[in-house]
Amino acid sequence: MKEETVIVEATFTTPARNVWAAITNNNEMAKWYFKLQDFKPEAGFVFEFKGGPEDGMQYLHHCEIKEVIPGKKLIHTWKYTGYAGESVVSWELFDNEDGTTRLKLTHSGLESFPADNPDFDKQNFAMGWNYIINTSLFNYLQNNVNSF
Repeated sequence: MKEETVIVEATFTTPARNVWAAITNNNEMAKWYFKLQDFKPEAGFVFEFKGGPEDGMQYLHHCEIKEVIPGKKLIHTWKYTGYAGESVVSWELFDNEDGTTRLKLTHSGLESFPADNPDFDKQNFAMGWNYIINTSLFNYLQNNVNSF
């Protein structure tokens, strides 16, 4: 089975501490990502949320945080309740010398999801993550730069 991974990278004109707050603070995440009942950037913490195509099936995502390096890295699993497969999402932050921050999101293990469900196609993950990082998070950080 061929390994399926999506990698999305973006550079933001804000310090890493602001990007970290955006990806780990539940109140901030609700403004640009998914609305979670609770979220704590702590290894072992489990969280769930619903999501899917706007005009399609909404899936219950079940995730568990596996690793946290504060301000630098957050890794969690990504599963769908009722479906086979488990993948891993890694958020990594890098400080650039010019004061900007590079975010590298890696979503690996996509091949573990059912191949007969087009919603789990690698291209859909690529489109979704590109929108989330390069549009939703980008706009959030641009519009909330003074709130950190």
